[in-house]
Amino acid sequence: YEISECLVGSEMCIRDSNVSIERLIRSANFRYKAYMEKIDYTIKRNLDRNQLERLASLDFIKDGQNVFITGSSGTGKSYIASAIGYEACKNGVRTLYSNASKLMGQLKMAKKKGTIESEMKKIEKCSLLILDDLFLIGPDVRERSILMEIIEDRHGLKSIIITSQLPVESWYDAIGDPVSYTHLRAHETLANL
Repeated sequence: YEISECLVGSEMCIRDSNVSIERLIRSANFRYKAYMEKIDYTIKRNLDRNQLERLASLDFIKDGQNVFITGSSGTGKSYIASAIGYEACKNGVRTLYSNASKLMGQLKMAKKKGTIESEMKKIEKCSLLILDDLFLIGPDVRERSILMEIIEDRHGLKSIIITSQLPVESWYDAIGDPVSYTHLRAHETLANL
């Protein structure tokens, strides 16, 4: 009798855990499903299996580090960032995935409407923020201001994964603020595809 109670209790814990993971994945708003174990290392694109396995351990999140995944179009940057994000969700880490241009546009509109604070709090609640295709379209002055605020709020506390076609060395001009650029780069891991 005690064994069956234990099994039922264990099954309920697993079910609750799965529901929690599914909720984290849904609220992360991923563009598509991506899994670390499905990454194809046979394609020539500078993938370092050891580096990706270290990233999948999620230690960078515990340390408040940022991950930059750069490379040309079609190299799998978004997939890899999403796979790391899925891994984070499976480990109970609140994550938000967003196309960077769309997010900046939404936040700019929220600023006009006077709802920017509540939108920024949603972002702040996430231990991992994934900004996909940052600098694909150069940010305008208001978007730069919002981006700087996000970087400053997360500096050394919460992680950002950024995918970009623009090499990291060119980000200084795109960000336009030396302090934010330094904070963004202070705790980084770079994967160049």
